[in-house]
Amino acid sequence: MNKLENSLDSDIAGPAPRHKTTQVKVGNVAVGGGAPIVVQSMTNTDTADVDSTIAQVAALARAGSEMVRITVDREEAAAAVPHIRDGLAKRGITTPLIGDFHYIGHKLLAAYPACAEALAKYRINPGNVGFKDKRDTQFADIIEIANKNNKPVRIGANWGSLDQELLTKLMDENAASPNPRDVRAVTREAMVQSALLSAARAEELGMPKDRIILSAKVSAVQDLIAVYQDLAARSDYAIHLGLTEAGMGSKGIVASSAALGILLQQGIGDTIRISLTPEPGGDRTREVQVAQELLQTMGFRTFVPLVAACPGCGRTTSTTFQELARSIQDFIRDEMPTWKTKYPGVEELNVAVMGCIVNGPGESKHANIGISLPGTGEAPAAPVFVDGKKFRTLRGPTISADFKALVIDYIDQRYGQGAKVPVTAAE
Repeated sequence: MNKLENSLDSDIAGPAPRHKTTQVKVGNVAVGGGAPIVVQSMTNTDTADVDSTIAQVAALARAGSEMVRITVDREEAAAAVPHIRDGLAKRGITTPLIGDFHYIGHKLLAAYPACAEALAKYRINPGNVGFKDKRDTQFADIIEIANKNNKPVRIGANWGSLDQELLTKLMDENAASPNPRDVRAVTREAMVQSALLSAARAEELGMPKDRIILSAKVSAVQDLIAVYQDLAARSDYAIHLGLTEAGMGSKGIVASSAALGILLQQGIGDTIRISLTPEPGGDRTREVQVAQELLQTMGFRTFVPLVAACPGCGRTTSTTFQELARSIQDFIRDEMPTWKTKYPGVEELNVAVMGCIVNGPGESKHANIGISLPGTGEAPAAPVFVDGKKFRTLRGPTISADFKALVIDYIDQRYGQGAKVPVTAAE
């Protein structure tokens, strides 16, 4: 049998089996234990500003964030947390809130029990929960409060705020070794040990494994991959993935997707965040959209209908197909919060907007509904295909509006209540 025949006989490629982890309930969301990979995000408002924080959490939740982390850095922020939770509830938003604590989390949780109760999870950084003699007692204080309130914790080691005492110890041991390792390798080991030792200590303090999530965030892609591979190999705690300080725009998107995509393909990761730096005046929900697109592109989950669009070439000097693709894609994303309840299953829809005769008809036939717009020099007609068959040919200046109307009709007929009615072809 030749190589081609071998490849044809092989199984279809797919991700590795998910890393076995212990399931953790964060409010009404299951993390790990085979549950769907969860998308989360973080606000950048001043948490003490209740109205602004409510508005941003609501926007993130509407965009599809299934958990939202908020900064709790001082007394005013801690005091605001229950009001934020209650304000969201009045809007019908029950997305779990995660408290992000650094340095004085033990004091804030103790002084503001309503904050401790309102949060669905506490995020602890073992690198700055306390220093020297105070570290163990302050960590224990947070775990005690979490146990009292039946709240899970995320123990999140971070490259930029690593436990210096542990790092120094490992560096000294490495220097004395006959075969010393690279400094970055030792630092990665310190990251993993910091998370695992803290988790073990939490269990000693009475916290069950099913209330512990681990993370080990790094800003360099290769280091992040290596750290999480090691962390997954050495534990079965639920794991949160994220490339910290990923950056702005395409750089942050590419770096995060490269790192998280490799780990997800290897079956590692139960919840993810894309830590994008927003453009000036940019939309915070962008990080949610990128996380969803990463999971959907890799085939792990479906969130919104996919729009396949032609990249354009010398045959497509008109911008019509670009404008239509953007219009359809924006329209679908804007309507999805409503469509989720009105049209169950609509996230499985595939739409194609193509720019010329070369791949247009073929790609359109593969979609649930697709259009092949005329390229440069082609007849001014745009065939529409529905479920693989030619449905109608659109002509004239209203092609874009007419196709958009057909997409809406298709969604209503296929996914509307009591529907599943086949769309009837017509010319």
